[in-house]
Amino acid sequence: MPIYAYRCDECGFAKDVLQKIADPVLTVCPSCGKSSFKKQVTAAGFQLKGTGWYVTDFRGGSAPATGTAPSTSSDSSAGSAEASPAPAPAAAPAKDGSST
Repeated sequence: MPIYAYRCDECGFAKDVLQKIADPVLTVCPSCGKSSFKKQVTAAGFQLKGTGWYVTDFRGGSAPATGTAPSTSSDSSAGSAEASPAPAPAAAPAKDGSST
């Protein structure tokens, strides 16, 4: 259940109330009894701490996430092309100036 923040416009009384989403909005201030008790807009009540959640955190078993994704079968075919040396040029032109 969400916690909603309420504040009275007349007396300044503030209270956090644990309510269901379907519960009616409170309007009567429990402190002064006037109908100026209004729901406030507040920031989310949680924080994400730590190094973060990445797509690589739960991939590939027990290897710790180091910032690089472990290679999979689809990644290994692309990675092997990058790791192989570039092919030699087919035919180099003659340097002596004669044309063949």
